[in-house]
Amino acid sequence: MNWTGARLSTQHVDGVLEVALHADPLNEIGLDMLAELERVAAMIRDGADGARAVLFHSENAKGFSAGANLWELHQGLSSADEGVGALRDHASRLFDSPRRAARAGASALKGALRGDYGLDPLRAAKVWGVRAFLDRIHAVFDTFDTAPIPVIAAVHGVCFGGDFELALTADVIVADKTARFAFPELRLGLVPGFGGVPRLERDLGNALVRELLLSGRSLGAPRAHEVGLVAQLVAPGKALDVARKLAKQTQKFDAATVAAAKPFLKPFPARRLAEEKALFCRLLTSPAVMEALDAFVNSKDAMPYLPRARAPRTQASPAS
Repeated sequence: MNWTGARLSTQHVDGVLEVALHADPLNEIGLDMLAELERVAAMIRDGADGARAVLFHSENAKGFSAGANLWELHQGLSSADEGVGALRDHASRLFDSPRRAARAGASALKGALRGDYGLDPLRAAKVWGVRAFLDRIHAVFDTFDTAPIPVIAAVHGVCFGGDFELALTADVIVADKTARFAFPELRLGLVPGFGGVPRLERDLGNALVRELLLSGRSLGAPRAHEVGLVAQLVAPGKALDVARKLAKQTQKFDAATVAAAKPFLKPFPARRLAEEKALFCRLLTSPAVMEALDAFVNSKDAMPYLPRARAPRTQASPAS
């Protein structure tokens, strides 16, 4: 099905469901992007109109994506401090119907009163909305991860945080030499929450996860290719072309065989995904998180997650 939304579009090209991210400023995953990703997940669950592969890419020249929408996260956490009315307004955006929002809120409040979160009710109120968002994004990413057809990500430029986690749901990542991968969450007092740690552990092991998380540094495309994160490293601007050729190549094999082989080749890390989500929610109410988010949203830089341009080097004038 060809479809164009405000933040992404889908089209069938030569038996491939192509998903193009095109949201400003850099494809951040917030509530609106999540709703459109849920539409893509539903397409895949319904058979993707017979598509034999899925291909994610970005139409933004700056890169694949900067990750989660931190402005929305800040708003959601702040709303709990502003009272029940503000929290109710935020809840109405988390769900597609008032009834679902009310049910989720009631469930969360009961959990808070039972002490399920290990928090007082006010702090638990901050957690439940984010937990609801995480449940939705995990359901979407799990669909991509376990799709019975090959899933490919074509990456260029910035691929940070939540959208790095999106790329990790793919079976194969094709990246051009401008691509950079990073988990900057520790700078916010958090860990990745969309499933990135278990998926990277599954594919590459714990050592690289620790390096990326504890250092906060980005991983350039050549290094990512060297360690096996990136399957194919290509010239700048060529990732999508190469990914399309790869998607076409995968169609040469029997679809039933591919569907049967994928769970064996790509085990689903259910337990670790649940543990990551729980840890994210536990860290969420730390004062360090709100301080970091306050600094982020109040930054004068429109996109503070992007590296600043370096000043050109100047050579000393020769002595006269």
